[in-house]
Amino acid sequence: MTEFTTTRLGDRVGFDHRGAGPALVFVAGAGPYREIDPWTTATAEAAAERGISTIVYDRLGRGESPATGRIDLARELAALETLIEIGGGSAVLCGHSSGCTISLAAAVEGLPVTGLALWEAPIGGTVGGAAAWATEVDRRIEAGDLEGALAHYMKDMPPEWLEGARQSPSYPEVVAQVVSYRPDGESLTWAESAPLADLLGGIRVPVKVMAGESSFDEVLAAADAITAAIPGAVMQRMPGADHTWEPEPMAAELAEFAAACAAMVR
Repeated sequence: MTEFTTTRLGDRVGFDHRGAGPALVFVAGAGPYREIDPWTTATAEAAAERGISTIVYDRLGRGESPATGRIDLARELAALETLIEIGGGSAVLCGHSSGCTISLAAAVEGLPVTGLALWEAPIGGTVGGAAAWATEVDRRIEAGDLEGALAHYMKDMPPEWLEGARQSPSYPEVVAQVVSYRPDGESLTWAESAPLADLLGGIRVPVKVMAGESSFDEVLAAADAITAAIPGAVMQRMPGADHTWEPEPMAAELAEFAAACAAMVR
């Protein structure tokens, strides 16, 4: 059953909290929320059975976390701050896609993050162009062209992804929720604002940079760049394809990682 919390900025967030032990919070990228993302739920369930506490939440503006006004990165980080507190005051963050840059921003901003597990961060997919790309997405949102904003957000992704969304019965809802993509664009722009070593070099928690065994060259290049930028970060290939992990091996890996991170701060 969905639980709810309210952030210090007044946003109401819907989430699932499972298990007990060291906390792990899943941070989705652009698009997913619990109702349409059974892979993350299955992973969280399996990880909780391995002795950790897992939190899967609907990002602001999606699912059971409706939000009005401009949804920006500051509001998204405030949601994470509240969920980490529910998890016991500190947590590992597992970012998926642009959820990786939101997770990295949370660590750099000083949220009580004990570790980062980053799945297929898209850093570098719009090298040198993230600011202009995000600005154009925002301009279309402001103009009320939500379908155009979604198309522009996805312009560098495999074209079959957008076409698949258009064929889905939930496409109108997907279009409406593009307003929740602003934190993704903002965090991706931040990730291009300076050399990664300058942005991320101060992170001192364990970082596991992960990619699927079948992945895109750009994703692997980004994983290498993040690993090189953060002292002690490690890169790991995992079962997965098409930007999605396989729940059981991912759950085992995350449970072990979260427990190890918690042991380091005792």
